[in-house]
Amino acid sequence: MEWAFPSGTTRMARHTVYPAVHRLRRRQRSRASPLPQARCAASPSADVAVIGGGPAGLMAAQTLAEAGRSVVLYESKPTFGLKFLLAGRSGLNLTHAEPLEDFVTRYEGSMGRTLADELLPEFGPEELREWAHTLGVRTFEGSTKRVFPEEMRATPLLRAWLRRLDALGVDMRSRHRWLGFSAEGIRVRDEQSGAVREVLPQAVVLALGGASWPRMGSDGAWTGVLAEAGAEVAPLRAANASVPVSWSDAFIERFAGAPLKNVAIRFDGRVSRGDANVSESGLEGGAVYPLAASVRDSLEVDKGEAVLELDLKPDVTTEALIQRLSQSALNRRSFSERLRRATRLKPVAVNLLRECAKEAPALEPAALASLVKACPVAVAQAPALDKAVSSAGGVARSAFSPELPLMLEKQPGCFVAGEMIDWTAPCGGYLLTMSMSTGRAAAQQAERWLQAQHSETCQ
Repeated sequence: MEWAFPSGTTRMARHTVYPAVHRLRRRQRSRASPLPQARCAASPSADVAVIGGGPAGLMAAQTLAEAGRSVVLYESKPTFGLKFLLAGRSGLNLTHAEPLEDFVTRYEGSMGRTLADELLPEFGPEELREWAHTLGVRTFEGSTKRVFPEEMRATPLLRAWLRRLDALGVDMRSRHRWLGFSAEGIRVRDEQSGAVREVLPQAVVLALGGASWPRMGSDGAWTGVLAEAGAEVAPLRAANASVPVSWSDAFIERFAGAPLKNVAIRFDGRVSRGDANVSESGLEGGAVYPLAASVRDSLEVDKGEAVLELDLKPDVTTEALIQRLSQSALNRRSFSERLRRATRLKPVAVNLLRECAKEAPALEPAALASLVKACPVAVAQAPALDKAVSSAGGVARSAFSPELPLMLEKQPGCFVAGEMIDWTAPCGGYLLTMSMSTGRAAAQQAERWLQAQHSETCQ
C-alpha cells in the first residue's frame, strides 16, 4: 500500500518537510511499469495559469491570489526560483537606492523606458524593499547604494515567498512545461510522466524569462510559439555578459579566477568602472557587463574585433605614473618589480600588460605609463547568449494591446511579464526590480480583464 500524507499537510510541507516520503515514492514508482506518453482530455483549470516560476511569475501569482483568484503556477524545472537563487550566490542584489528619477533612466529597449515610467512609481525600489519586509526579510543599503537582504542570501527570502504563496492557496506545479496555445486554452506537459494536458484557464500570464542561463529554465523556446501566434518578437541577444578573450595557456593557468580590482574600462565612448575578473574564456564582472551590448553591436557591424581599453590605475594620472616609473632606483629592477614598486599593481595586472602588449617590458616610462592607463584587450567574438547574465530583445511594443499594455493583442487574456518583454537594464538590482514590477502589473491587468469579461457575461 502506498504511503499517504497526513490529513491537512500543506503543499509546502510535502516539498520541504517530508524528503523521506519523496524517496519512498520514487522507489515505488521505479518498481512500477513506465508510464507511456499520454494525451489527456481537456479539463477545467484555475482562474489564471501563470507560466514560469521565476521572480516575475511568483509575483504575478502572489498578486492574483491576493486579489482572490485561484491560481495554478507551472514551472518546467524541479525547483521554483532557480535564477533567483543563482543571482544570490554572491549576495542577492534586490534593487538600487538611487533616486527614482535616475533609476528609470537605466532601462532601454522598445519597452524599457515606457515600462519604467509607468510601473516603477507604483512598484519600484522602495516598494520592493517593503515587500521583502512583509516576508520577514530586512534589507540594507551598501556603499554603492545597492540593496541586499541582511542575510545576503536568496534562500531565506525564496522560502518565505513560497510559504506565502502556499498560504494563499496557489497550486504550484513544478516539472510542468508549457507547450503553447490550444484552440481554447494552453497545452502543458508533465515532464515526469510525459502526459500532455489541455488546460482551460480564464487568463494566462507568461513569465518564461529571456534566454540567459538556459539550464536554469530560461531557454527562449517560447519565441517561436509567440511568433506563430502573431506577436512580434525582437531577436534575443546577450545583454549583461562576459566578453570572450583568447588568453594564452600560461596566462589562464596562473590567473583564471583572479580579480582586477578598481579598474575603468573604456569602449566606444563609454566608461565602466568597478571590478572585473579574469576567466578561462575572457573577462567578466561588474565593470564588464555594462559594455557587453556595445561590444556585441560593434562586432555585428564591423565583423572584426573590438578592443577594450583597461585603465588599471584610474585614480592616478599618467603624469604621476611617468614620474614614479622614471625613478633611477628602479632602473635595475625587473619589469614586474618596477611596476610593483612604482604602481602597486597586483601580479594579475602586471601580467595582463605582458599578455596584451608583448613589448611592455622594453617600454620607456612614458609609453609604459600610457599602457597602464589604456591596456588594450581584444575581443574577437560577440558575448555568448547562453552565458549572459541577462538578454536583450523579446516581445516588442507592437505585440501588445493599447488598452492593456501587457496583454498580447492577438491573444486576448494572455499577459506577458519579466524578461520576455523587450527591455534591458544594467546589473545592480535594476533587472530584478523590473521583473517583479512587470509581474505585478501583468497580474493586475489580468484581474481587470477578468472583471470586464465577467461584466460582459452578466449583461
